[in-house]
Amino acid sequence: MALRMQLASISHHHTHTTSSHKLIYLRFITHICDDHRQNYDWTMQPSNSNILSRNQYPFPLDLTAYASLLEACKEVKSLDQVHAQTITAGMNQNIFVATKLVNMYAICGNMEFARQVFDKMRERNVFLWNALIRGYARNGPCEEALALYYQMQRVGIQPDKFTFPFVLKACAELSDLQEGRHIHDDIVSGGFELDLFVGNSLVAMYAKCGKIDIAQHVFDKMCKRDVVSWNALIVGCTQNGYDSEALTLFDQMQLEGLEPDQVTVMSALQACAHLGALQRGRWIHDHIIRSRFVSDVSVMNSLVAMYAKCGSLAVACQLFDEMPKTDLVSWNAMIGGYAQNGYAEEALTLFHMMQSADVLPSSVTMVSLLQACAHLAALQKGKCIHGLIIRRGFHFDVVVMTALVDLYAKCGNIGIAHRLFGKMTRRNEVSWNAIIAGYAQNGQFQEALRLFNQMQLTGIKPNSVSIMSVLPACAHLAALHQGKWIHGYIIKSGFGLNIAVETSLIDMYAKCGSVKIAGLLFDNMSNRNVVSWNAMIAAYIQNGHAGEAMTLLNQMQKENFKPDLVTVVSVVSGCADLAVLQQGKAIHAFVIKSGFQSDVVVGNTLIDMYTKCGSIDNSRQIFDNMPERDVVSWNTMIAGYGMHGKGEDALGLFPKMQQTCINPDSITFVSVLSACSHAGLLEEGWEYFYCMSRDYCITPKVQHYACMVDLLGRAGCLKDAQDFIEKMPYEPSASVWGSLLGACRIHNNILVGECVAERLFELEPEKAGYYVLLSNIYAAAGRWDNVSKVRTLMKDRGIKKRPGCSLVEVKNKVHAFIVGDKSHPQSEKIYAMLNSLAKQMEEAGYVPDTNFVLHDVEEEAKEDMLHSHSEKLAIAFGLINTSPGTPIRITKNLRVCGDCHNATKVISKIVQRDIIVRDANRFHHFKDGSCSCGDYW
Repeated sequence: MALRMQLASISHHHTHTTSSHKLIYLRFITHICDDHRQNYDWTMQPSNSNILSRNQYPFPLDLTAYASLLEACKEVKSLDQVHAQTITAGMNQNIFVATKLVNMYAICGNMEFARQVFDKMRERNVFLWNALIRGYARNGPCEEALALYYQMQRVGIQPDKFTFPFVLKACAELSDLQEGRHIHDDIVSGGFELDLFVGNSLVAMYAKCGKIDIAQHVFDKMCKRDVVSWNALIVGCTQNGYDSEALTLFDQMQLEGLEPDQVTVMSALQACAHLGALQRGRWIHDHIIRSRFVSDVSVMNSLVAMYAKCGSLAVACQLFDEMPKTDLVSWNAMIGGYAQNGYAEEALTLFHMMQSADVLPSSVTMVSLLQACAHLAALQKGKCIHGLIIRRGFHFDVVVMTALVDLYAKCGNIGIAHRLFGKMTRRNEVSWNAIIAGYAQNGQFQEALRLFNQMQLTGIKPNSVSIMSVLPACAHLAALHQGKWIHGYIIKSGFGLNIAVETSLIDMYAKCGSVKIAGLLFDNMSNRNVVSWNAMIAAYIQNGHAGEAMTLLNQMQKENFKPDLVTVVSVVSGCADLAVLQQGKAIHAFVIKSGFQSDVVVGNTLIDMYTKCGSIDNSRQIFDNMPERDVVSWNTMIAGYGMHGKGEDALGLFPKMQQTCINPDSITFVSVLSACSHAGLLEEGWEYFYCMSRDYCITPKVQHYACMVDLLGRAGCLKDAQDFIEKMPYEPSASVWGSLLGACRIHNNILVGECVAERLFELEPEKAGYYVLLSNIYAAAGRWDNVSKVRTLMKDRGIKKRPGCSLVEVKNKVHAFIVGDKSHPQSEKIYAMLNSLAKQMEEAGYVPDTNFVLHDVEEEAKEDMLHSHSEKLAIAFGLINTSPGTPIRITKNLRVCGDCHNATKVISKIVQRDIIVRDANRFHHFKDGSCSCGDYW
């Protein structure tokens, strides 16, 4: 308004301005345009008014006045008015005015009008071409800027030193390295390489294209450098992950006498944030306090972000509160900091505070909130954020959509994640990584591998994150061939020097059974960290080399790597999976020596280890001596008692748990119901099932229904189990039907077994166990034709039965046996021991139960087959290689057969040994001719 009044005053009082006053008049116009350029609102003029009407002014405005008026325009509408006046004044072909118009339209973001002005010019000089090129480089499309660059040369206009910064900016925005190199050649040919501004633009272009080495080379050759030169290289280093180099340049710049500006400081803080270099960030903070930047909102935002990302949230919060003015970036820094440091609830609370402060969120805000929801697995909150994203129009943003895919995948809704991924109009490597990792995290490893291959077919090259997402899929599928192909790609792509990728490779080879290759990779690593050592130790444990794992654990400490919680848990868990008690005890001693025994996670793992090694009394001792217990401690102990058939002891812990003010969770009831099933506690099982929702507001899940079906089935209540399944509020899963099929095998119910098997063949057609169970049901009934049909079906579908395998630990080494195995070095002694035992067993009244031979052969042949079952071979080996009275511990991968169960009872009495057998379902403690299961299993 003030600007309009001053212009009107000039018009009124200077109706008869003389030519002698014209210069003063124009200077005054220029002065007030400069003073009020940011405040004057041209749109306040009435629609029928033209402030530039020729009648309002005593003389025509010259070029200087038009230039000042054009520069004062901040909107297209006011710019159009000035443009119209230039046409009326006959200046539409004036190159100076046209250049100003193109510049101003570009600044206002209207490249269509800028291009129209350019196209209507009959004559064009380099300044006009530069103005349009600059506009496209600034507003896009950048391809037009490059096209104009070549077009101007074709019409005989040579680029000058102002042209090159604009076209180099376009190359940088497009990440078009090839085009940038061509333009670099033109710069050298034209003799512009010594120009400071051109040099700065070259450094920035190469840096933004990821070629820091070339950017550094150009930078080093510059005969003169300013703050912009240093900033171009420092920013480039930070954006490309060369954060340490960025901080080195920051120091070097100051040593050469140049004072950092806001851009320099903000880039250095970003590098500190990436590195987690809190102390270095504090030094830069001191520099900010000494400089003039302490009141700069952008710098303070970077400072807040640095402290937040380095985990110093209290300082970040204090700085945020002390800022005289905050903006959206300030809020995003705080929300992102809390989300990235695992304080998801606090991040969501900050978002609500931000909304209360009337600050509108951006796409960056949305990404941080989605990360917070993913961390909490807070699906409902994530869905609310999803709704807000749609309402705000952020669902077209590739980063936001990628974060949504990640959220749904981490919350287990991989179907929704895939649909969102499919709807994305644009995808980058991060989007592909999110969906690949999502499938891998949700156990759909085959689909993860398929997407990894599809990603490459679309022309997107996998990065280290892609590799680390797909290698676990190869590991879980034991897809060694695919894993080796990926290993080759890693070598070709140069990811082999990445310590995280090398560690993932070790894990993959170990889980595929290639522990020697894993060992070679580990030995050849140029750098190792604790994670690498943990991976190799776990590799030995997983492949039955517990002794080598202990040796490596000792070597790790000798090389000054301190084992962490993961190391301990990994080794203890490995001993549990292999049921190697002696090694487990050695690790327990190490735990005590290292001071980890008071950690609740380690305590829980030790309980599980002793349970799975068959020493339930040691488990209880660990449990009782724990200084602190959580719900996992109670769940593990209850489940342990259940596995060992001690149902009463398991149920006895339940009220004690509540007395310690620890409430049961969903897993607690799975453990309790499983214990009831193993012990045949039918009434108690029903009571606990109903009290879940009645007393504890826990809705039964599929796992609980599967436990109840197992309980009913084992008890022989097959009809009740079927009725229970029909009334389930969920679609019965394979685990539910599998429990019922197992019960049909126990009770030889062919009719129900056939119906259930058909369902299972539809749900999980590749799982061999269901075919084997049905075949066993037929074999027990002597229906050999049906047995043959099932085996043919398996062959046609390419399904192979997993052979029975029994493990026994003797002198810190695990020995494995399969049925009829004669490959062991002590094979002759083992069979001699079995023959000796057979005579004593026959004298004790044992008769082989040939019903458990699932082949249509003669009785004598059946007895021979039973004689060499894997668990009997393992027991004979244990008797040969251990002292009298020593317990023998066997681990079998399948359910122990009825004949072996009976035989082991007799053997335990003959040799006066405790024999502990852990099969696929539970533990059997054989002692003095009886079993802890009471023949109920």
